[in-house]
Amino acid sequence: MFFKPRTSAVNFLSIEYTILILFTTLALRFLEFQVMIFLPLLTVVQSFYQKQKLLFYHHINFLHFQTLISVVEHFRSVGIEMEERKWEDLEFDCLVSVLGRLGMESLLLDVPFVCKSWYKASLNPSCWKRLEWDFTLLDKFKEKYKIHKCSVDAFTKFVAGRSNGNCTGLILPNGCTEEVLNYIADECPALIYLSLPSRTLSCEPSIVPSLIGKWEHLEHLGLGSCRNLFNILIQISLACNKFSGLRISFANIQEEEASAIVALLPDLKYLVLRGAWINFKNLVIILQGCKNLVHLDVSNCLGFDPDEKVLELASHIKTFKCEGSMLEDYDDDYAIDHDDLVYDYISS
Repeated sequence: MFFKPRTSAVNFLSIEYTILILFTTLALRFLEFQVMIFLPLLTVVQSFYQKQKLLFYHHINFLHFQTLISVVEHFRSVGIEMEERKWEDLEFDCLVSVLGRLGMESLLLDVPFVCKSWYKASLNPSCWKRLEWDFTLLDKFKEKYKIHKCSVDAFTKFVAGRSNGNCTGLILPNGCTEEVLNYIADECPALIYLSLPSRTLSCEPSIVPSLIGKWEHLEHLGLGSCRNLFNILIQISLACNKFSGLRISFANIQEEEASAIVALLPDLKYLVLRGAWINFKNLVIILQGCKNLVHLDVSNCLGFDPDEKVLELASHIKTFKCEGSMLEDYDDDYAIDHDDLVYDYISS
């Protein structure tokens, strides 16, 4: 699904379970060529499987796991000795490949404390291609490393710097300043997807439009509000040839915004406006103008009734979501700006 944050069960398991699950998947891919390398691993996995059957059943393909167990038993039956090996003796490139599948929380708070080789592997820029974290990670980081003062800006620069320019996905947290945006533009030129919180879009004038040109590989963009939307879309149309996905949170889609999306993003495939304020007229502009849409999410929106006419107009879109949307009459002259409401709430 478009722009789905990578949260999974590995973030909630202990580090040993996490690594075992990931190594099992990796072992399947390399088993044909490197059977002897993974035999000790499979022995460990088998012993854990007997104790944690339900845990593994839910988090890896059960049939594949049974295949692994069968392989172990086969080699034992033909007399191949499977001596124990230490985790730290695992090939460095293989370890980096596995650790790169972990989330930032494990890379920062768990892996460095396993052994020196794991810590060294976790510093490889390949492990830091996707930078996604929630608002609690900074507090956990400060507590783990006994750091009393560490701002959101400093922490963001720290993790972005570890990617050494290899970061392809970044979800910035609230609290970031324009200084961080400038840093990200210079240090993360390979971004494919980027999510910006509302506060980074609220400054007048905003520097975001001027930075878009530095992310020429950008394909998906998430915006915390629709402030400066027109100028941002202009820069995207000029600099990002592969752009295909846009998500706007708490959007107030008037005719100007709807027309800009249609005119400036003709190749748009994914559009998420969940929870937006958008009336029927402006929704029609998008439905009729965005010819290449394959995914449109206007669920839980205010301003239109998802009746048969709307469904007919959206029939050409493979995935169309409008659940929870409803028509609400209000006086435009006295309407509250939704973006201001959200910004004021965050500021307080």
